[in-house]
This record gives sequence, structure tokens and C-alpha cells, in this order.
Amino acid sequence: MFERHIADWDNAYANGANIADSDRWPAAWAKPAQAFRDALSADGRARLDIPYGDAPRTRLDLFLPVAAPKGLVVFIHGGYWLQSDKSGWSHLASGAVSSGFAVAMPSYTLCPNIRIAGIVGEIGAAITMAAGLVEGPLMLTGHSAGGHLASRMVTTTTPLAGEVAQRIRRVVSISGVHDLRPLMRTGMNTTLALDEEEGLAESPALLRPMDGTRITCWAGGGERAEFLRQTVLLANIWTGLGATTSTVIEPDRHHFDVVDGLADPAHALTRTLLSE
Repeated sequence: MFERHIADWDNAYANGANIADSDRWPAAWAKPAQAFRDALSADGRARLDIPYGDAPRTRLDLFLPVAAPKGLVVFIHGGYWLQSDKSGWSHLASGAVSSGFAVAMPSYTLCPNIRIAGIVGEIGAAITMAAGLVEGPLMLTGHSAGGHLASRMVTTTTPLAGEVAQRIRRVVSISGVHDLRPLMRTGMNTTLALDEEEGLAESPALLRPMDGTRITCWAGGGERAEFLRQTVLLANIWTGLGATTSTVIEPDRHHFDVVDGLADPAHALTRTLLSE
């Protein structure tokens, strides 16, 4: 018999404190992200700070391939809905852009200036704006809190209008938090202000997927146990609700470097995201 009990919820969701040399991040992303933006801007293939709402952070960057886009990828950053912005992740668009797809990367209002439910609405508006700029299929992906937001978009209570939602071909949730309720036990909830009602309403694992949903739940083998559990959780539940699901635990990756494959058009993470 195997028993597991979590006594320290803050430690269970603490990534930096449990990854060697974690102080490299997020600064390690800044230089390649800036270099990618500069290169595409010089080539006329970057549209930066496109407004999709009235709040100061409701802006997105759009990166374009050389030829007409085959479709649109939307990448949603993480940071526990509390920190980070689009500019630190730009280089992760490289794999999809090199493969002929446009990539939109939105920022969004951070807690405590908004509730998570409000961020869900903002991301819906960002996707809608980007989808109006690029034709073709939509692929959604996000990291950590961004994985939550990406998967939340393909639930039956999605903020997306039907014509946009129907364009979604695949979702890849990278190290996603799919059941929000455990976070109510952490210290960060003094800022998130999650309660039971919002936890039930905004957790993808507790909601029904839209018809035709195809989702891959991806995590690193070196993740905290809670992130591995959250990864398997959504795929298991949504399989039983009619979605097409898969789970990938990538060896030798942890919570911070698990996203690196998106910068490589040949990496399995990029190929999975773009697959038909």
C-alpha cells in the first residue's frame, strides 16, 4: 500500500527552491527573447504590443513566418498568475514560426489586481483578437499558470465565441495547474484570493472539455510531484469525458527548462503542438 500526504503545500508548489541553480531563471530567458524580437522586428515580422483590451497589460505580440501563415499558435506565459509578462518568452515562438505558423504571445493583468476568473476572460479576448489577424487552425499552449489558461479555453464554459473555439486544433498544457483548489492551502493565496467557488468554476480538471478537444499534458520528469500529478490528472479525467488526450513526461527536464523545446522546430514538443 502506498500512502501520500502533503503537509507543506507551499513546498509542494515551490519550483525555484527545489531546482538546482534555479536563480538562473527567468533572467536566462531574457537575452534569447530579446534577440528573437529584434531579429523579427528587423525583418518586419514582429507586431509588438497590439492592444486587445483597455487594461495596461492587455497587449500581445504577434510573430509572423516568412510566407503566409499556416495557422496560429497562442502561447500563454506562467508565473502563478502573479508575475512575468510576454517579453520574457518570445524566443519560444521560434519553433512554430520556423515551421510556417504565426505565434501570438499575450500578457495579462496579474493578481491581486484581478481574479483568476478575470484573467481567463482576458486570455479569451487575446485569443479572439489574434484569431482575427491570422486565418487557419488555432493551437493553444501555455506553461504552468499558462497551461491552466490554455486548457481552460477548451472547456464548455470557455469565454471564446463558437467560431473561434471551433478553430482550435490542439492544446498542449506544459506543467499546467489543472485543479486550482490545492493552491488555496498555499501562502500565495493571500494574493490570489482563490475561494471554493472560483476553484470549482475555473479548474479545467473539474470542467467538461468541448466536443472534439485534443489535448496533450506535458511535464518534465524532474518536476515537483504535484505538477506531475496535475499533469496526469487532467488527461485521465478528460479521457473519460470524451476528449482525445495524451500525457508526456519528458526525461531530464524540470519546471523551468521543460519549455525549451518550443524554440526548436524539430523538437517533439513543437511537433506535437503543430500536429494535425
